[in-house]
Amino acid sequence: MSAIEVILVDKNDIPTGKMEKLEVHEKGLLHRAVTVYVFNRKGEFLLQRRAASKYHCGGLWSNTCCGHPFPGEGTQQAAERRLREEMGLSVSLQPVFEISYNMPLNNGLTEHEYGHVFFGITDEPPVLNIEEADAWRYSHVGELQREMAADPDRFTPWFLYTLSQAIAHHPAFIAAE
Repeated sequence: MSAIEVILVDKNDIPTGKMEKLEVHEKGLLHRAVTVYVFNRKGEFLLQRRAASKYHCGGLWSNTCCGHPFPGEGTQQAAERRLREEMGLSVSLQPVFEISYNMPLNNGLTEHEYGHVFFGITDEPPVLNIEEADAWRYSHVGELQREMAADPDRFTPWFLYTLSQAIAHHPAFIAAE
């Protein structure tokens, strides 16, 4: 992984410094992040399976994309950038809610993030960056919830957590099954 700096924040998302991304995850420090959920016009979630080569959670299904703003970059710009970089999509994104979580991962790293969650809608198929994701699919919320309940180890920990928050915070984006 290249030496990319992320923005350290306090519990109110006020910047407190910057640090290399891997070190932040090793130390479990709170930092700013973006999470993107894209839906098609039928209300289905666009999911990605993280590339097996990712430094954590490789091979697991997750939300459309995630990432970290660079120092000096806004969350909207970071969300749009990561969507283009990971999924090859340029979609109008709307900020929906903010969420904080602290999740130890199975490889000794910790996702301790203050996340800005964005939603967007498109019927365009993604063009995957194979260094980021190796598969994609659409899923209705009910189907996804059943899969997560039956086999949660197939999904990233933050996706398991943020999906329920996404449904609770903005059900208008979720079409009936």
